[in-house]
Amino acid sequence: QLQLVESGGGLVQPGGSLRLSCAASGFTLDYYAITWFRQAPGKEREGVLCISRTGGSTNYKDAVKGRFTISRDNAKNMVYLQMNSLKPEDTAVYYCAATWGICGPRVYDYWGQGTQVTVSS
Repeated sequence: QLQLVESGGGLVQPGGSLRLSCAASGFTLDYYAITWFRQAPGKEREGVLCISRTGGSTNYKDAVKGRFTISRDNAKNMVYLQMNSLKPEDTAVYYCAATWGICGPRVYDYWGQGTQVTVSS
């Protein structure tokens, strides 16, 4: 079965950190760009960060600049989203999605089921 699975979400206090993981099964991530999206309650889904197949990153959300970083480990078939200095407005369900090759407005071939991140004291 070809799928992406996110993990690492949870409840964290403001100013805390989380690392989300996106694991692929049934296919290799080597040739795919991976984007992290998020969707807060009552809001539209938005792109956060993307990493291309060659490792270049694209930031889609100014609000996370300097706080979130994206990385990949092709040997482990994994992509990560390191989130630091978390704020309550980062609360959302976070999804990873895979598209062929490069970042940008694309059709995504695979989506994960999402992992909840809640930032609250």
